[in-house]
Amino acid sequence: MTKLSVNINKIATLRNSRGGNMPNVVKFAQDAQRFGADGITIHPRPDERHIRYQDAYDLKQEVFTEYNIEGNPIKKFVDMVLELKPTQVTLVPDAVDAITSNAGWDTIIHKSFLTEMIQEFRQNNIRTSIFLDPVLEQVEGAKATGTDRIELYTEEFAHQYSLGNTKAVVPYVRCAELANSLGLGVNAGHDLSLDNMAFFKKNVPELLEVSIGHALIAESLYLGIENVIQMYLNKLK
Repeated sequence: MTKLSVNINKIATLRNSRGGNMPNVVKFAQDAQRFGADGITIHPRPDERHIRYQDAYDLKQEVFTEYNIEGNPIKKFVDMVLELKPTQVTLVPDAVDAITSNAGWDTIIHKSFLTEMIQEFRQNNIRTSIFLDPVLEQVEGAKATGTDRIELYTEEFAHQYSLGNTKAVVPYVRCAELANSLGLGVNAGHDLSLDNMAFFKKNVPELLEVSIGHALIAESLYLGIENVIQMYLNKLK
């Protein structure tokens, strides 16, 4: 079964919009795990517009499943990850002003930098993953860095699938097949939802983990968080 990691950034966005501590991101993480989530994902950014760095420390004590921290490996981020030692760190090439993640790494151009980062994390027993566009050459480049896994950036699949183009999954299938043959684990995330999750899971081989935030939280407004988590878990069987 593919693991479901719940990204709780949007809970922090809602909290920050009003001030105070409602909704409480730690309580939400506790509940998500209690309802069956296999992991918790956060993606702190330098301006702390949603998840704050302090949240990362507070959550460390409460995440008893897998703890995945995503982000651009600037010094502050790297120092935090090395101190917290989460289950997994996912490296994402975010621009400072990006609203959300909008591209994967060029693992060929940035091979030296990524290799250095990954060696440091692995020496501290932290599993590593690189956020990638579904391009075969980038998968090969990721392998050369020494990473444990890749995370396929699925926005284009989600967009095309919503238009009825089911062939949009093909690049992801091919990249997963290549990654598997190279000994890389395959994660996926961005705009996966209850509408497209089952199709993606059915077609992409040996999918280890999906990280879902925006859609899952939005769907939970209508259907309830416990119910939505169970619906995702059923689609991932």
